[in-house]
Amino acid sequence: MTKEKKEKKEEKKEKKVVHKGKKPHKNKPTSKKYKFYKIEGDKVTRERNCPRCGAGVFLMKTENRLYCGKCHYTSFDKEEIEKAKK
Repeated sequence: MTKEKKEKKEEKKEKKVVHKGKKPHKNKPTSKKYKFYKIEGDKVTRERNCPRCGAGVFLMKTENRLYCGKCHYTSFDKEEIEKAKK
């Protein structure tokens, strides 16, 4: 074999070095829990609670309904949706 072929084979045999260690920090979106509460003066009230589950479970708002992920309660009432949009 010629020197050129030997050099090419040696270059192919070299493995790439993978650097392990600390991963770079990723910025995550902040929590939007403040949207589920309403502050009036000194009082804090919860909004969009599930009527079946109680005050600890919030309802999800979509375009045309309110939905509870825990008990699968669904409300299509337009008044409640308008109230939740505010």
